[in-house]
Amino acid sequence: MQTSPNTNNQAYSALIERITPLVQALYPDENAIELAHKFVEKTGIKKDDCDGFTAYQSHWDEQDIMLITYGDSIKNSREKPLKTLKNTLDTYLKESVSMVHILPYYPYTSDGGFAVSDYENINPDLGSWDDVTDISQSYKIMADLVINHCSSEHPWFKAFEAGDETYENYFIQASPETDLSEVVRPRTTPLLRLTRTPKGDKYVWCTFSHDQIDLNFSNPDVFLEVMRLISLYIDKGASIFRLDAIGFLWKIIGTSCIHLPETHQAIQLMRALIECRLPSAIIITETNVPKKENLTYFGNGNEAHMVYNFSLPPLLINALLTGSAKHLKTWLMSMPPAQMGTTFLNFIASHDGIGVRPAEGILDPEELQNMIHALQSFGARVSWRTGLNGEKNPYEINIALIDAFKGTCEGEDEYQVARMLCAHAIAIALEGVPAIYVHSFFATENDCEKLQQTDHNRDINRHQWQEQELKPLLEDSSTMNNQVLTGLNRLIGLRKKHAAFHPNATQFTLHLDDALFGFWRQSLMRDQSIFVVNNVTNTPQTLSLAQLNLIDMDQWKEIISDEVIGDLLGEMTLAPYQTVWITNRW
Repeated sequence: MQTSPNTNNQAYSALIERITPLVQALYPDENAIELAHKFVEKTGIKKDDCDGFTAYQSHWDEQDIMLITYGDSIKNSREKPLKTLKNTLDTYLKESVSMVHILPYYPYTSDGGFAVSDYENINPDLGSWDDVTDISQSYKIMADLVINHCSSEHPWFKAFEAGDETYENYFIQASPETDLSEVVRPRTTPLLRLTRTPKGDKYVWCTFSHDQIDLNFSNPDVFLEVMRLISLYIDKGASIFRLDAIGFLWKIIGTSCIHLPETHQAIQLMRALIECRLPSAIIITETNVPKKENLTYFGNGNEAHMVYNFSLPPLLINALLTGSAKHLKTWLMSMPPAQMGTTFLNFIASHDGIGVRPAEGILDPEELQNMIHALQSFGARVSWRTGLNGEKNPYEINIALIDAFKGTCEGEDEYQVARMLCAHAIAIALEGVPAIYVHSFFATENDCEKLQQTDHNRDINRHQWQEQELKPLLEDSSTMNNQVLTGLNRLIGLRKKHAAFHPNATQFTLHLDDALFGFWRQSLMRDQSIFVVNNVTNTPQTLSLAQLNLIDMDQWKEIISDEVIGDLLGEMTLAPYQTVWITNRW
């Protein structure tokens, strides 16, 4: 049924009324109402198609699994990589994956795509906008919004360097004499970059590197340009938006310049505009910080739809390295449930490393060092950040996930694939939407050759497969690559059949021995329960079913092994790294 023009105008007016206080807060010196109308116009929202939005609506269910990949993670000399990606998805992951995060597919100059030199075009080495749109016909596309900074080769910065007054205020400037010691950063390079212009020397702000110049969102023209770009991405097929490094968006000298109130207000403004432009859109914030800081990006259900579960990777990997789920269990017990309309993005690996900041306050320094040393013995590198007092602290561990599971703190063993599948069985079953890195699906090992060539730690986990090399490995049942892919696809297939794995289904942590990690999921309709129990050790463990309180009026089955449970008070022996999913409906 079409909405009447009067209703549309009411929805449009409601949107203006909703965003004007945010615009006023961010830009107190501007005419807030006029500027609010400009924001709506730049986002491509028209009065005739503005239907408003539905608050607290979840745009996901147990069918949703996200793939994280670069556009050129798999290459074929006969076609552009985005076409190869589509073929790979359709061949190996079509029944598993519903969402695809294609890491920055724009032209760039450094940082694996995160120094964008042109926001409006696809990197010609990858393909074209038509290729992106083609993928979006079968999968929900997540686009990167790399808006904290742009490349030093971006036309905006080149115009700034040339003295163009239009771009004078597009970038943040500060004096090298200014005390910036409170600024929190994930890098150890100098914060300010000297830039020579016709108007004299300027020092511009660079949170990440001197090739990544921070944009000045206190200038409304910058924000308006970003909304115009988002409208373009929606037109090209994107429906999920990842706000990269968003915690650093707003800067006020004399503060930490991270998680400022203005940053949260900016996200609220973006969400209000995006969800009116595309009601099914999802916003995901990327903030690699401790849990309490990370969860603030849900706002009051008016900021991110999803937040990355950044504490999961280091704590889950630590559990499998040590054979103890103590810290993983403590963390999960402290996690608040996400309200409807929000959820967690559960991942173990990505194009970046394993962040260790989210483990702060959970792992003590000795435990963290033990984990780092164990992973270094499997080939890992460590990246560093600058602390508040100028000291160097570990920021992330760089390693391919399959290699992180070569062994335990005691050394390598024969359970590499079992650990890999156990880790993902946990991530797939937890409250939230699972996100799996392409190199985890394909069990890609450390790319030591690329690391040696670039000396960039993250490149150890950014291998580029040639399709003709990968395909035989994925189709040979004797290979680790096939075993991991087959195992993950099977687990995902089971997840999709069960409503208790809905991202917003109830979750409670089970109180089991530290050798076992378990939790209970209950469907939104409360008619299905699944008890998830995982052996995180390299020795068999006994599970007493009496600890699970299985209701004796129901029949229960372990659905991974497809075995009916006869004695609800009996025991189960879990092999090393075995996972069981025990349910009353199948």
